Amino acid sequence: MAPAIMLAADAPKLSSANTGFMLICSALVMLMTPGLAFFYGGMVRVKSTLNMLMMSFISLGIVTILWVLYGFSMAFGTDKGSIVGWTSDFVGFGGIGTTDLWDGYTIPVFVFAVFQLMFAIITPALISGALADRVKFTAWSLFLVLWVTVVYFPVAHWVWGAGGWAFELGVIDFAGGTAVHINAGAAALGVILVIGKRVGFKKDPMRPHSLPLVMLGAGLLWFGWFGFNAGSWLGNDDGVGSLMFVNTQIATAAAMLAWLAYEKIRHGAFTTLGAASGAVAGLVAITPSGGAVSPLGAIAVGAIAGVLCAMAVGLKYKFGYDDSLDVVGVHMVGGVVGSLLIGFFASGKGQSDVKGLFYGGGMDQFWKQCAGVFAVLAYSLVASAILAFILDKTIGMRVSEDEEVSGIDQAEHAETAYDFSGVGGGVVGSAASALAATETKKVDA
Repeated sequence: MAPAIMLAADAPKLSSANTGFMLICSALVMLMTPGLAFFYGGMVRVKSTLNMLMMSFISLGIVTILWVLYGFSMAFGTDKGSIVGWTSDFVGFGGIGTTDLWDGYTIPVFVFAVFQLMFAIITPALISGALADRVKFTAWSLFLVLWVTVVYFPVAHWVWGAGGWAFELGVIDFAGGTAVHINAGAAALGVILVIGKRVGFKKDPMRPHSLPLVMLGAGLLWFGWFGFNAGSWLGNDDGVGSLMFVNTQIATAAAMLAWLAYEKIRHGAFTTLGAASGAVAGLVAITPSGGAVSPLGAIAVGAIAGVLCAMAVGLKYKFGYDDSLDVVGVHMVGGVVGSLLIGFFASGKGQSDVKGLFYGGGMDQFWKQCAGVFAVLAYSLVASAILAFILDKTIGMRVSEDEEVSGIDQAEHAETAYDFSGVGGGVVGSAASALAATETKKVDA
């Protein structure tokens, strides 16, 4: 069929409402990276808190510069062989005008670029949770540069770029189940298989040092995720973004409750860590599927993800891989679950008329989802393992055993998260003095 002729009157015009909406969504997604830093920072031991915060925070700096220089062009430029994009005008943002519109939409190219930048920032930051306590900060920074270049930018083009093979196949990924969560989770698995376990894994207690910090981080993630998901429709004209917003809340609530129920049955308690982890699992699972399923479908997606992710986090002890903060169990598994369930729960009344098996659509969409899910998983896992192996054999990925045991914060950043030396007098000071005196007596005895 010959392309339709678009009259000047029919061409999209800049919408100040959609532009403002997308700028707000971009800011919300940016907030998710500090939120992730708090979430991860509270889950590690005291001696690793600052390092965990910095592994997320540094992504804001490195990925921003790479995105401007060439990342946006690779991800969303003119398609080259269905694998990667490239548009010279996007390099350095030099050829983009302030009123140039993103093709087919009513928002400027700059707005689309900055929104997608926030996705590119948080995706590698997700990986860092699996590597807690043991990775050199310089090595992590170099890995981040290589990973977004070799893995994230091309995969983003596969999934969302016009001409990308997954996009053209019809793989549904509303806001990042494959490109963000499976991509990051598989990368985390690839890296930890190369660098190995923490000192004392399965022997020493490695409990979260600050559950309030974890809950704060989870709350910020939940809040920012509305921009992450609803904003991915790139406007607010036809109600699909509102469906995604509603489904985000519903699936997250269902996943949290399902995780807690599983935890109570399995371990006998409702934990705050379980509530936070369950909420994140629901956010992950609804990310690819929320524009395709109904609110009832969102409950099913969230509940299934909550239980399966809760089950998956224990696999690291069974199989012996040290996924420090459950990136594989939550992000990879949650992304796989949410992406594949589209093949069953797509209602045909959301972002497209595609229907899943339970709505009379057969298995066609499920097989398309499988193709996207397992291609991204395999590519990210293998490529990430190779990058980690190269860095480990050249500059070394891990800190020394002594530095890991004594604390990576002091070794890598010359700082500690909490300074109790200036507590002084009062109740706290007296308690500290009494504790010190007791310990001295024990030593003398």
